[in-house]
Amino acid sequence: MLFLRSLLFLICQVISTLIFALPSVFTGLLPYRMRYSFVTLWNRCNLWCAEHICGLRYEVIGLEHVPAGPCVILSKHQSAWETYALPCLLPQTLVWVCKRELLWIPFFGWGFAVLCPIAIDRSAGRKALEQLVEQGMDRLKRGRSVVIFPEGTRVAPGEKRRYAIGGALLAERSGYPVLPIAHNAGVFWPKRGFIKRPGVIRLVIGPVIESRGKSAGDINAQVEHWIETTTAQLPQAR
Repeated sequence: MLFLRSLLFLICQVISTLIFALPSVFTGLLPYRMRYSFVTLWNRCNLWCAEHICGLRYEVIGLEHVPAGPCVILSKHQSAWETYALPCLLPQTLVWVCKRELLWIPFFGWGFAVLCPIAIDRSAGRKALEQLVEQGMDRLKRGRSVVIFPEGTRVAPGEKRRYAIGGALLAERSGYPVLPIAHNAGVFWPKRGFIKRPGVIRLVIGPVIESRGKSAGDINAQVEHWIETTTAQLPQAR
């Protein structure tokens, strides 16, 4: 049954992507908020399917910590679930930092592109970092929160990667606060696993970390400590 449910969910993902892709491209003519509202219907559709087909429910803790204005969101990255969920769970208008290759994916990339993500070339080194900061500051000034996965890629539960400095540097340079997010989605939706296992994903939003007067290194260390400590306290098994 787990295989059949996961297969049905995959079919729904493909169908919803085909349905939303072309209309999303034409929303590029609309104001950003209207464009964002339409494109993220795709997220809501897939999040609903994950819950009702695969039994992937969720619990959100700490919504009271979300600031009224834009911020730099640094989140744990364990699975694809959080990429669907964050636009649906946060009241912010979000912009993603991603690898540019995602925009080359037919249909999905077309719809994603109209949300003006910060698509970087990871092989560009320092140039990519400056691009992240420059474009990130532009998006923040436009009232959009910037989402960054500081580990750079999905990391399985119980494992850890070095936290890249990019998000913290953006916060230091811009002066905007940081909103840290921890969760255990990888327990139910594995990094490279086809099977989605039923259960309750717990997503925890931490208190805002002010960036003014702090170095990027200090911000990064504080974010890493909070996210890793909080993630370790979440259930690591179904």
